[in-house]
Amino acid sequence: MNTSVALVANGVRGVARYLGSVMGADAYSKYLEHHAALGHAGAPLTEREFWRDRTDRQDTNPQGRCC
Repeated sequence: MNTSVALVANGVRGVARYLGSVMGADAYSKYLEHHAALGHAGAPLTEREFWRDRTDRQDTNPQGRCC
């Protein structure tokens, strides 16, 4: 019984991660990974700065998106 509950819980977490990825919720963590991989000398943007910059770029350069 515990194994089936664990399997269902893992499945639900996987679906949640997938939907979060599709919606862009993981964009900041991807940005941090990218920033570290490229070896930038400066500090990365804070999460607040990142989302403000992303929103500003989307507003000035609108592209096809659902909403």
